[in-house]
Formats: sequence, structure tokens, C-alpha cells
Amino acid sequence: MHLTLQQLRLFEAVSRHRSFTRAAEELFLTQPAVSIQIKRLEEQVGLPLFDHVGRKIFLTRAGEELYSASLDILNRVSQLKLSVQDLEGSVKGPMLLSVVSTTLYFMPHMLGAFLQQYPEVDPKLTFTNREIVLQRLQDNQDDFVVMGQVPEDKDVEAFPFMENILVVVAHPGHPLAKKKKISLEQLAKERFIERELGSGTRKATDRVFNEQGMVIEPYMELGNSEAIKQAVMAGLGVAVLSLHSLTLEINANKLVVLNVEHFPIKRRWYAVHLKGKRLPLAAQTFLDFMLQKGNQIVDDSMRIINDN
Repeated sequence: MHLTLQQLRLFEAVSRHRSFTRAAEELFLTQPAVSIQIKRLEEQVGLPLFDHVGRKIFLTRAGEELYSASLDILNRVSQLKLSVQDLEGSVKGPMLLSVVSTTLYFMPHMLGAFLQQYPEVDPKLTFTNREIVLQRLQDNQDDFVVMGQVPEDKDVEAFPFMENILVVVAHPGHPLAKKKKISLEQLAKERFIERELGSGTRKATDRVFNEQGMVIEPYMELGNSEAIKQAVMAGLGVAVLSLHSLTLEINANKLVVLNVEHFPIKRRWYAVHLKGKRLPLAAQTFLDFMLQKGNQIVDDSMRIINDN
């Protein structure tokens, strides 16, 4: 067989996604180009690699064997690249990260500071929801991922690098804006604007109320922090948000942090990768950078509360 690494990469992507279209999108190719390469690969092997059942595709027995071999070969090539980079001792090259969307408010700044020191690193940063981040973690598509809640059902290593401070916010003209020591009972009567079920912020908020025997019925459920901020600034209700996302709005007096019992909630941001994974030098250096710089960002965020 005269197999190429490109063919194996294409085959691995199609097998993982069970889709020619999604594999083509991931690898920035057209679907016909992927189909042609897979057909040539099947000619090399001498057996069909996929069964087509309706609109779904499944690996044949030969496909399963090739998929296992492809993973071994591509992993070995990846390890070879890491070894060469380590021998060179230079921090450069691609770095793949997936992060939950809430980190939008601090990850670009942290990455920008890192790139000032290591300009030859080429980062690929994907902001998305927790569900997709978890899937990318499981599929080992990134060097590491960043999230606020480590999955308990997966064999991973997690590195806490920064506190995630959750606060209750409202419009400056809200009746509770100037009150002190607001009870959860008082807060529960307000119109709550919350993240969707499954988000880390939603789980942490619900846990605080559940521990006091209360359940919040959301007035609205929105899919990202920016939409929630806009709703609160419009006076539609109160919300729990990460303090890292509120710098501009608090400084501009568009939002205020309410003084609520049991808040702020202090959680952590984690860098996570599969257990036993060896990080490329660029990714390992960035992880070390995050572990060193995280506290500085937290201090800056807490200063916002104290100054307002």
C-alpha cells in the first residue's frame, strides 16, 4: 500500500465525524475532494472502508482496522513533531485551544500578552459552548481546553489557573441596587435572566439556591453572557455573571453588582486535557504562562467591586 499522511488524516476525520461534509469543513476542503481521496484509499486497501446506510455511514471491518492504524500513525507523527520541537528548544508553531464562550472576556488578553513574548506561536482559538468543548476534549482535537467545570466522567488532567468570580448584577436604577446584605429570599422574587441548562454558571447559581431550599424559575433563558448583559442593562431583570465579563459595563455605570448574601460565588477556570497527553512545547509554555498570570487578572477584577 502507498498510503499518504493526507489520506490518513482525511480518513480519520471522516471516521470520527461519520460525515464527509463535516470532515471537509474541518480540513478546509470540498466534499468532492474528500470523497475522491477516500475512494483512492479504498482502491489502495482493496476493500470498502465505509457502509452507506441511508444518509448515514458506518465503518466496515476493514475500515475499523484502518482507523485504528491511522490513529497510531498520526499520533506517532504528532509525537515526532513534539520531539523535534523540544530538541530545537524554541517556542513556536501551531497551538490548538478550545474554550467556553465566557472566557471571551479574558482569554484574548492573556493570549495577546503571551504572544508578545513568543511571537512565533501560531494559535488557533475556538470559542464555543460547553457541549462542543467537551466533545473536542473527548476527540483530542486540541492541545487543551478551558472550562469552568471539569467533567467527572472523563479521564483527564485539570489545572486550575484562575478564580471565576460569579456576581449578581442589575441595572443601576434597580430597587435593590443600593441595598446591603440582600437575602436570597429577596433575590428569588426578582425576574431572573439565566444561561441555558447545562452551563457552568447556571449550575453554580442553582446550587446556591437549592442549598437554601429554593428553586429559581427563569424569566428568560439566553445562550451567552453578552445577551444576558444586554437584557439586564435594559432593565428586564437580574442575572448572575462572571465578573471578568463586566469590566466595561461597571466602569460605565451600565450595571451594578448587588450586595447579596452567599455571593460572590468563587469557582475556578481550568485548563484540561486527556490524561497522559504530552503537550507541544508551545502549548505547555502557554499553560505555564496561564498558571503564573491568572491571579493578576483576578486581582484586577476584584478591584472593580471594591471601587464601585
